Amino acid sequence: MASRSGPRATGTDGSDFQHRERVASHYQMSVALKSEIKKLNIAHAVVWLLVAAQVVVSQLNLVSHKVVASPYQWEYLYLLSIIPTVFSFMALPKNNISYLVISMISAGLFCVGPILYGGMEMFPVAQQLYRHGKAYRFIFGFSAVSIMYLVLIISLQVHGWQIYYCKKLLDAWFTNTQDKKKK
Repeated sequence: MASRSGPRATGTDGSDFQHRERVASHYQMSVALKSEIKKLNIAHAVVWLLVAAQVVVSQLNLVSHKVVASPYQWEYLYLLSIIPTVFSFMALPKNNISYLVISMISAGLFCVGPILYGGMEMFPVAQQLYRHGKAYRFIFGFSAVSIMYLVLIISLQVHGWQIYYCKKLLDAWFTNTQDKKKK
């Protein structure tokens, strides 16, 4: 050991690091995946707030329907997508496998399901816009179907990555529990 004022102890040239303890890879992976999932949860919360704002503004008639279009049916279903995010946030601090599994399953039901339904619901309107250049719903002067398809694409990517990272995190946690059972 080196002291503040004295020379370094003999035999400690820095090449003795091989024997030192290291953090197990599944713990490192768990920390990295938790960080990614938190970022995706925040991204989802932002998208959810935008959809919720459109629904609330439209339902309460806060602005004209010419400024903010009335919501599509899938948007009401998508409001349930906050449930997987809540379970995900609850699962991460204590490595709760049950909450993470509930989050993954409900993400498929309440997030991906309404997104796929929304893509099918808005397809005829998008086709009409593409073929004839006519839009009947607008959000701040832009075609509502164009904006909502952009929201669908972003949401699908966020939820796809969210489910993927949750699955990888479950694998890391199961590696940890399997290691404990072997001991």
